[in-house]
Parts: sequence; structure tokens; C-alpha cells
Amino acid sequence: MAEWFKDWFSSAEYLNIYRHRDDKDATDLFELIIKNSNLKNDSSVLDVCCGAGRHSILFAKKGFNVTGFDLSKFLLNIAKENSKDHNLKIDFFCADQRKFLFKNKFDLILNLFTSFGYFENDEENFLLFENAFRSLKENGTFVFDYFNSEYLKKNLIEETISNSGNEVMIQKRSINSGRVEKDILIKNQTGEKNFKESVRLYTPDEIFERLEKTGFKIRSVFGNYSGEKFDTGNSTRLIIFAGK
Repeated sequence: MAEWFKDWFSSAEYLNIYRHRDDKDATDLFELIIKNSNLKNDSSVLDVCCGAGRHSILFAKKGFNVTGFDLSKFLLNIAKENSKDHNLKIDFFCADQRKFLFKNKFDLILNLFTSFGYFENDEENFLLFENAFRSLKENGTFVFDYFNSEYLKKNLIEETISNSGNEVMIQKRSINSGRVEKDILIKNQTGEKNFKESVRLYTPDEIFERLEKTGFKIRSVFGNYSGEKFDTGNSTRLIIFAGK
């Protein structure tokens, strides 16, 4: 299971599985961030684990100075093409969330769409918080968007089957040893492919405690992309705005 993300996030099938994460989701979260971050016209934004660049592009369209990185060269190439299509200048590059530090610090750092908890141990996972803290300007904002593990545990859908063109995608989910794991089987006319996901289930309190231990001050917490107040039992997301 180790480093499952390297294969999965480098596959075209990944984008098919998560195609339901549409532009409305991205726009809603973008507007929530703009409303709660006090950004200026020349603010600098770092999109950690930017993927195909949906959020990076929205911030660049608004005129901010955007930098985005991801471990997947496949997704980065898509992000670069998308930014070119919109005539935007975004600095995309390949990097690991466990190993980043910038001399020129940022006004806003983003970690969105549960791009966290992939690694085998807590030390590696929480390097994200340490690196973000060191790369953030004084009075800057760190936005952390993760699933609400308490809601997920109570509402886990064990299996879904979906179709896209000639492909059938079967996703089987389970919770094992404090992680939510997904087995993904994709069938088409040419054969079958198998992928894995494994994400650590941190409770909201564990996240809050670690952010504060790192040095962050939690400013506000939302439970979905529409900006509703976080409720441990009912919110689908854990969206934290933290300051330095």
C-alpha cells in the first residue's frame, strides 16, 4: 500500500473517478476562501498538491500571483495546458508536500480536496503543517480542506459502481487500522486495471491540536464548500482557516 498515490495520481482514470468534483465545487470553495482571507490585489498564493490546477486557475484569473506544485507529473501537465488555454501565468512544478520551503513566503497557502493523510506515519503526514507554517508570511492564511472523518465513519458507502463510456468503475471502501481504504477496479474492452487509495482518518480534534502545536492560530472552521458552520456529527468536510 505504501506510495499508492504515485501510480493512482499518474493515471487518466483518476480524473474519471473524481469527475463529480466539478467546477461549481471549485468555485464555491474559491469564493469561501476569498471571503475569509483578506487578500490584496498583489497577494501570493501557493497551491500545495494542486493536481490539475482547478483552484490555481481560479486564483490566477482573479489576478493573484499563483504557484502550484504536485507530485504527479501527469496532473501537472494537464494544469499547465489548462493555464495556457486561459492565457495565465502560473508557476507549476513537481514537488513533494513533505519537502517544501520557500525563501519568498506566501500570503495564502492552500491544501485542498483531502490532499493529506496519504503517508504511513504521522510524522510524514504532519510535515505538511510544518512546511506550510515556515512558508507562510506573518498574518498569512493557511486553508486546509480535509474530509470530516467522524461523518465519513458513520456514512461510509461500501461499494459504488459507475459507468463512463465503455468503462465500468467499481469502488469498494473499508476502514482498517485508522485508515479509509479504497479498492478501485476499472474494466473496459481492453481489460482491467486495479488501483488503491489509503488515507489516514484523523479526528477534527487531532487536526486542531496539531495545527496549534505547529504554531497556527485557528481563525474559522467550515463544514462544506458553501460556508456552513462546522458540525462534528453532520458536516461532510473539515475546512480550516488558520493564521500565523
